[in-house]
Amino acid sequence: MTTAHPRLEKVTPDNVLAACGLEVAPEQRAFVAPVAQSLAEAYVHPDLAWPRPICDGERVVGFVMVYFDLAFDFDAGAPDAPNRSGLWRLAVAAGEQGRGYGRFAVGAVNEEIRRRGGKVSTVTWKPGEGGPEEFYLRLGYRKRGLTDDGEYLGDMELEGPVGPDPVGPARCEQRS
Repeated sequence: MTTAHPRLEKVTPDNVLAACGLEVAPEQRAFVAPVAQSLAEAYVHPDLAWPRPICDGERVVGFVMVYFDLAFDFDAGAPDAPNRSGLWRLAVAAGEQGRGYGRFAVGAVNEEIRRRGGKVSTVTWKPGEGGPEEFYLRLGYRKRGLTDDGEYLGDMELEGPVGPDPVGPARCEQRS
């Protein structure tokens, strides 16, 4: 990883515009919603969504949104299926890709899931050329099948001790 010190931040008045201005590579736009849409969904689902800009120094380099302890349609046929926690959205700015920020964000999210008592991390993705499937599979997610929305569902067992709180004390801000 060639990043300095990436961290997840809470969304604040100081970083919300930089987060909303984040753009993925043009060929990836079909696979991830804009950050502004994610923040609107977080606003109307405050008990479900955990949105966080990914920061390195003072720069917002990506965005992740997570859900915790949610019943999933994928498991509807299994009455004893545990609730799921995992990635709702992940976006890394086009000019910041290939530097380990996505890998860092997934690791930080998995630490937060474990900190909250979770043992499995879940992710869904849209199928298609240029999509995130290979990224998630390389990180260790196992493809389980298709959701009712036509997205693939993958999950990963989380093992080992819980690390530090992934939301660091430093702040990233909107740069003028």
